[in-house]
Amino acid sequence: MAFESLSDKLQGIFKKIRGQARLTESNMEDMLKEIRVALLESDVNYRVVKEFTNSVKEKALGQEVLLKVNPSQMLVKIVHDELVELLGSDDSELHLQNNRPTVILMVGLQGSGKTTTTGKLAHLLKYKMHKKVLLAAADVYRPAAIDQLNTLAKSVGVDIVNMGTSVSPVKISEVARQKAFDEHYDVLIIDTAGRLQIDEALMDELNQIKDKVSPDEILLLVDAMAGQDAVNVANAFNDKLALTGIVMSKLDGDARGGAALSIKHMTGVPIKFSGVGEKITDLDIFHPDRMADRILGMGDVVTLVEKVQEEMDEKEARKSVNKMMSGRFDLEDMIEQMRKVQKMGSLGGLLKLIPGMPRISEEQQAAGEKEMRNFETIVNSMTPEERHNPDILKYSRKQRISNGSGKSLADINRMLKKFEQMKQMMKQMEQYRKSGKMPPGGLGGMGFPGM
Repeated sequence: MAFESLSDKLQGIFKKIRGQARLTESNMEDMLKEIRVALLESDVNYRVVKEFTNSVKEKALGQEVLLKVNPSQMLVKIVHDELVELLGSDDSELHLQNNRPTVILMVGLQGSGKTTTTGKLAHLLKYKMHKKVLLAAADVYRPAAIDQLNTLAKSVGVDIVNMGTSVSPVKISEVARQKAFDEHYDVLIIDTAGRLQIDEALMDELNQIKDKVSPDEILLLVDAMAGQDAVNVANAFNDKLALTGIVMSKLDGDARGGAALSIKHMTGVPIKFSGVGEKITDLDIFHPDRMADRILGMGDVVTLVEKVQEEMDEKEARKSVNKMMSGRFDLEDMIEQMRKVQKMGSLGGLLKLIPGMPRISEEQQAAGEKEMRNFETIVNSMTPEERHNPDILKYSRKQRISNGSGKSLADINRMLKKFEQMKQMMKQMEQYRKSGKMPPGGLGGMGFPGM
């Protein structure tokens, strides 16, 4: 994920500071120098880096951090607050209208994934915010884009205004706006045409659409992998259109994160959504405070809880948790929980949301996900009696399961051993929960998947 390298470096810097008997102006200067280098290596704009470190220094000295009992914690808080400010503070919410349709204009360069993101945004608005959504296919220069948006509208279950390629984008947008008002839609999203580069014709057309439909939000899609070029693109569009927000794609990739940390400060336009994968569900509302938590290795429990709530019924979830924590669950329960975890996203992505969890490499993540698939294959080859009572699994039964699943006896034994370890771990967690204490080494000390 973006920021991974920066996150590692910042956590290393704060670890060194915690090792100091006390904080002096000298070792604080050393820390600020290391933060400066870490940000520059993450492709953050040099002007942003300079202002960021100056602000941290000013606030640290202003609060007399050097005299604090635990100055390292105070410094982490100051850096956290500055990161939140840099990422957009409280400006990241979508401004939805209450008594009329909210009109959203989606803009961006050709090939940036704008049409796909329009579909993702429609899905988020319909299923997370419970809005009645209408799409408008206004990219008349690429018939494939219209077909793609049509397909996305069907898959999401929203309506679309599709007038083909012979009607002007301005007219399509006007018709869509009128339909949205007449038929009481909550949100209209207009997918506009992009260009391979910023040109006057593109901007003139977008301004004509803007004049006709009076959008409440003008959202620009930019690629996190583009680095400082993303900032340049945002500035160009903002100068012509007065953007209200940024949608940052590929924040799940290996981008260094510099664009996300620079763009609000350099353009004044906040990030409102982040693309975190290829699936239609992989668009998140951007929360600067939660992103700052993740960058500093504090996890993001709120997002994790939201993901769980989206995938699980509350009563069923409580019942499952109680069963798991008591250690009374069986193989059927284990596989059911694994399926629910897989629905919520990648294993590595979920672990990053939990404070104190060990970081796993892509290889470890792939191995862990492969192991979960193997477990499911093995359990699917068992009888209901065997799933509910694995103690009856002797050699002859294991041989039959091996033949049915295509897995070796060693694979089956390894799965059963992991199952027993999980039961023990859950019992330990319940004991720690009742005592109100954390296990040594935090949650990572419980033996959660380091794979």
